[in-house]
Amino acid sequence: MLFDTVLRNVKIVNMKGEYNIGINEGKISKISKTGLNGENVISPGEGEVVLPGLIDPHVHFRDPGLTYKEDFYTGSMSAANGGFTTVIDMPNTKPITNTYKNFHEKIKIGEKKSIVNFGLNSGFNTYTEMCNIAKLKPASFKIFMDLETDSSLNEKFKDLQRLNTELGTSFLVSCHCENRFIVHENTYYQKSKLENQSIDYSYARPSEAEIVSIKQALDLIRKYDLKAHICHLSTVKGLKEVLKSPCDVSYEFTPHHIYLDNSYFNSLGNMVKTNPPLRNVNDKIGLKNITHECMIGTDHAPHTLNEKSLGVWDSKPGISNLECVVPLLLTEVNKGSLSLGLLAKIMSENPAKRFHLENKGEIREGYDADLTIVNLKESGVIDPREFYSKAKYSPFKNWSYTGKPVMTIVNGGIIMEKGEILKEDIDGKGEKISKYVHS
Repeated sequence: MLFDTVLRNVKIVNMKGEYNIGINEGKISKISKTGLNGENVISPGEGEVVLPGLIDPHVHFRDPGLTYKEDFYTGSMSAANGGFTTVIDMPNTKPITNTYKNFHEKIKIGEKKSIVNFGLNSGFNTYTEMCNIAKLKPASFKIFMDLETDSSLNEKFKDLQRLNTELGTSFLVSCHCENRFIVHENTYYQKSKLENQSIDYSYARPSEAEIVSIKQALDLIRKYDLKAHICHLSTVKGLKEVLKSPCDVSYEFTPHHIYLDNSYFNSLGNMVKTNPPLRNVNDKIGLKNITHECMIGTDHAPHTLNEKSLGVWDSKPGISNLECVVPLLLTEVNKGSLSLGLLAKIMSENPAKRFHLENKGEIREGYDADLTIVNLKESGVIDPREFYSKAKYSPFKNWSYTGKPVMTIVNGGIIMEKGEILKEDIDGKGEKISKYVHS
């Protein structure tokens, strides 16, 4: 049998020895120890390992309405260069992705521009509008708890329960957990000081705001029998609340909350401003908190350099992460701090299962040929000038790494090879390779 593409004599994560992977029509058709023939044959280099295509459950591609910061094309190129085959975009664009019309329009934008697979989260709206959005299969309904009152939170969670019950669905609620009252109270206090430093932003949105908000989210999830995903969990105490909860709840860590603490404000200023903010070293999560239960969400949130330079309170919160996180974590694999199998689980299998991405998250016959090839021996330093993202800055600038994604394969098509984006996202039949994952 002649396959469209064959990966010949490759090492596959969690499997011993070398294998051949035959790909036909965007699917993994055969995994074999014996030789396979293909029209296109890919042979790995030394130190290269095949992982299931990496999935980022938390990106902000700013499209539509804010495309001067990023758009689906530049954002998806950034994702591909970072080794990601699928991303899930957040709803806080202009207009907000919380109507059927806006959601449908964003699908069309992604289908036109994205070179990786993509899903979309929806914002909350009226019950009727959410029922209409449900027809388009959002990855979840996202709620920014720091923008809500106790009363409005209760109503939104109640509406989602009603929607799931009446439609026979099980949509997740994705939660940005910061308590509005605590944030407002502490921000007022910090602003009242005669002079502010960048680090004051972390005190304006303290760890307590996340911990209280997580508890409130868990109470509402239990009250309304919902499934939830906690975005960018940043505190050890917040994590403990999630782990002891009987609720059906998942959670993610970002690279900046893993690696950085609020002392970085002193050297990098508003460059590291983000929500939730970087935590005190005694409060924050870190590498030791990464287990088989978590996910990694980059919270890729690009802004212009000017927008990051407007002072403590007016600078925009957000960090560009898609092209940093895999080299950072592969470095930990080389150090022995993480296993490659664990990395594959938390960055592919877990998000695929949680967000119902069918036929993704594993290297298995019949599954989509979404594959990430990493070279565990390639070393260098992170250079934001080489980013495909429009945001060519990073708190991880000049950080050394050992290990890097060197090929990104989306539905059988090579999208990135050795840092070069193959911009023609079209297969041999003239059809687009990347897809909306919940269609």
